[in-house]
Amino acid sequence: MPEKLRLLSFTGKYRILHTTWFAFFISFMVWFNHAPLMVIIREVFALTDQEVKVLLLLNVALTIPARIVVGMLVDSYGPRRLFSGILILSGGLCYFFAMAENFQQLAVARFLLGFAGAGFVVGIRMIGEWFPASQAGTAQGIYGGWGNFGSAASAMSLPMLALWFGGENGWRYALLCTAVISVCYGVFYFFAVTDTPKGSTYFKPKKMGAMEVTSKGDLIIYLLMSLPIYGALALLVWKLSPVGMAWLSPTFTFSAYFAIAAVYLVQAYKIIQVNKGIFHKEVPEMFRYPFKQVAILDLAYLVTFGSELALVSMLPLFYTDTFHLSPIMAGVLAGAYPVMNLIARPGGGVLSDKLGRKRSLVILFSGIVVSFMVLGQVSADWAVALVLITTLVCGLFAKGGSGAVFAMVPLISRRMTGQVAGMVGAYGNVGGLVFLTVLSFVSPQSFFLIIGGTAAFVLLVTLLFLEEPKGQTAEILEDGTVQMIDVA
Repeated sequence: MPEKLRLLSFTGKYRILHTTWFAFFISFMVWFNHAPLMVIIREVFALTDQEVKVLLLLNVALTIPARIVVGMLVDSYGPRRLFSGILILSGGLCYFFAMAENFQQLAVARFLLGFAGAGFVVGIRMIGEWFPASQAGTAQGIYGGWGNFGSAASAMSLPMLALWFGGENGWRYALLCTAVISVCYGVFYFFAVTDTPKGSTYFKPKKMGAMEVTSKGDLIIYLLMSLPIYGALALLVWKLSPVGMAWLSPTFTFSAYFAIAAVYLVQAYKIIQVNKGIFHKEVPEMFRYPFKQVAILDLAYLVTFGSELALVSMLPLFYTDTFHLSPIMAGVLAGAYPVMNLIARPGGGVLSDKLGRKRSLVILFSGIVVSFMVLGQVSADWAVALVLITTLVCGLFAKGGSGAVFAMVPLISRRMTGQVAGMVGAYGNVGGLVFLTVLSFVSPQSFFLIIGGTAAFVLLVTLLFLEEPKGQTAEILEDGTVQMIDVA
C-alpha cells in the first residue's frame, strides 16, 4: 500500500520538500519584488510609461535562457549547490537594484534578476530525487504551488514594509530586506539539505551542453523544439526595437537578432555533437525514452504557465477598462487569480498521482479550453462576480495543469530531470511573452479565445501522442551496473 504523505512532518523527505518550496518561494519573492513598488519607483525616477514597460519586459527576458542553462548545471552539479548559489546571487543583484541611481542601472539589474526565476528548475530535480513516482505529482505540486506564492507575498508585504520604514528611501529598505532574506536562506539551504537520500546515487548526464536523445527522429524534434525559445527572445527584441517600444537603436536591434541566431546555431551544433553516437549505434531499448513526451509537456506548460503570466499582467487593467472599477478594487479582484496556486497546482499533482499523468492532463486541458472560451464571451453587461468566478475557474484548471505537467517531468529521465524541467519551464515564459504580444494586437475577448484555441490544439496532441509513463527507466551506476527506477 502506498505511503501517505505526511505534510506536517519536518523530517526526512518532508524536510527537503518544505525547505525547497520555501527556497523557491524566496526566489520568486525576489524576482517579483519590484512589481508592488513600481508606483513609487516610477515617481522617484520620473519614469515614463514606456520605461516602466521596459523594466517589466526585462524582468522576464533572461529567465528563458537561464532555465535552460540552470537545467544543465543542476543535472551536473546538484540542486543543493545550485539553489544556494542562485539565492545568494539573487540577493546581490537585488541589492544592486535597490541602490540604483538611474533608469539604466534599474534596467540592467532587472534584466539580471530574471536569473532568479530559474530557481524553479532546481527544485524540480531535488523533489524528484526524494519522492517516489507514486507521490511525485503531489510533492511537485506542493513545491510549485506554494513556492509560486512568493510573488503574491511580495505584493502583499513590501508596500506595507516600505511604508513602515518611511521616508524617500523606504522602498529601498523594503527591497534590501528581501535581499538579506535571500542571501541568508541561500547559506542555510546549503547546509540544511542533501541532493539525494542517504545511499542513493545522483545520476548525471554523460555529456554536458545538451540533452541526450535516443533516436534520429527525436534529434530532429529536439532541434525544432529549441527554435521557439530563441524565437521568443527575438520577439522580445522586436518589442523593444524602433518598430515597437523604440527603446533599442536600429544597430543594437540588428546585433541582437544576429546574436540570437548565432547562439541557436551554436546550440544546434552542440545538440548534434552530444548525440552524434546515435548515427553509428542504436541505443539499447532499456535506455530509450520518447522525446515527444518532452515536446508535448513543453507545449502544455506554454499554455498553463504562459496563460498565468499573461493574466496576472493584464487582469487589473481588464477589470478597470471593462467594468470601470477603481484601481484598488480591480487589483483586489485580479489578486485572487494567483492565490489559486496554493490549492490548484498541488491539486493537479494529486489528480495526476491518483488518475494517471495522461488522463489528468486531458481532464484539466478540457477544462482550460471550456473556461477560456466562456471568458472570451465576457462583456460589460456581465456581472463582475460572474466574471471573477469564471476567471478563478480558468485559474483552477490552468494552474492544476501546471501541477500535472511537472508531475510527469521527473519521470522521463532521472539523470536529465533538470534539463527537461529547464526546457519545459522556459516554454512557460515563452507562452507568457507570446500571449502578451498577442494581447497588444487584439481585444481581451479575442485574447482569451486564442488561449482557449491553443489549449484545444495541445489537448488534441496530448490525446493522440502522449504516452503514460509505465514500468521502469534504467540508469547506469558508476561501477557500470544498471539500476531500474519505477515511474508508474
